[in-house]
Amino acid sequence: MERYLGVMSGTSLDGLDIALIEQDERTRFVAAVGMPMPDTLRRELLALCAPGDNEIERIARAEQAWVRLAAQGIAELLAQQGLTSADIRAVGSHGQTIRHLPAQGYTLQIGDAALLAELSGIDVVADFRRRDLAAGGQGAPLVPAFHADLFGLDRPRAVLNIGGFSNVTLLAPGLPVRGFDCGPGNVLLDAWIHHSQGQLFDADGAWAAQGQVVPALLQRLLSDPFFMKSGPKSTGREHFNLPWLQGQLAEHEALDPADVQATLAELSARSIADSILAAQAVDEVLVCGGGAHNQDLMARLARQLAPARVQSTAAYDVSPDWMEAMAFAWLAQRFCERLPGNCPAVTGASGLRVLGALYPH
Repeated sequence: MERYLGVMSGTSLDGLDIALIEQDERTRFVAAVGMPMPDTLRRELLALCAPGDNEIERIARAEQAWVRLAAQGIAELLAQQGLTSADIRAVGSHGQTIRHLPAQGYTLQIGDAALLAELSGIDVVADFRRRDLAAGGQGAPLVPAFHADLFGLDRPRAVLNIGGFSNVTLLAPGLPVRGFDCGPGNVLLDAWIHHSQGQLFDADGAWAAQGQVVPALLQRLLSDPFFMKSGPKSTGREHFNLPWLQGQLAEHEALDPADVQATLAELSARSIADSILAAQAVDEVLVCGGGAHNQDLMARLARQLAPARVQSTAAYDVSPDWMEAMAFAWLAQRFCERLPGNCPAVTGASGLRVLGALYPH
């Protein structure tokens, strides 16, 4: 039995998740900590998702701050568990995505892995996405192989991660593991409530639940070419962002902001459901990520996906909050054993590849 740590921060930019797993023939979750993202770092990382001035120096400063936050979280988690760095074989660090443009041949996750190895005293495996990209893939999503290992292929099910963006893994007996990005998860909901009310997110989807869906706006949003594509496909803030939304709203008369929020929630649910149902019949959908706590969004998904059962991964004793961090701990183990971590049917890569690069402590 070996121990691995996974460090993940996603497109929601709300914090760093750090998960500890034990790995032998199966994966066991041990513990986790969440490190809230400081406001100044969050604003800078968000700004770096779009072209700007003095980017090289700003990236260098931001990733040092990100790494120091990750190292602090690792130290806290080890202390809570009575462990030392010597008890951990490797850290799998996803880093923070600031650009994802696979059609142009690149994806960029910052998070100085050499500095993280130095501060933590643990070997770090990082830069997971570019190996898949080099093999002709999208470099995303990378969690489906882990989902298949964790939940198995015994029944037709979907594992749905809803962070800033949503991605789905499709599992079924006798079929290859499949998956893809569905589109916006929380990213537009967060952007609109921040623009309209100054809040970072819509707690429990309460504001969206107050509004009414605007059918004409929903159809316009769904007409975006991304939703017409079948997988493999991935997306990010480069495509779906507040300026994109404002461009869509310009074609409509002034709308109640709560109605816009309700329509964005319906967009997330509808694009997810359409993606799943067009690809495979499922009898259950297991939801992880921050979206699993959005009661309004979960209710919309249940309506769209009926009669399939929609529930949190907590139903299988896997916290929805730590799934992705666990996945990158698992990917670190795959690297250390020189085992492939991608699913070519998911990313479009030309074959199985060992993902990541090693930064020894």
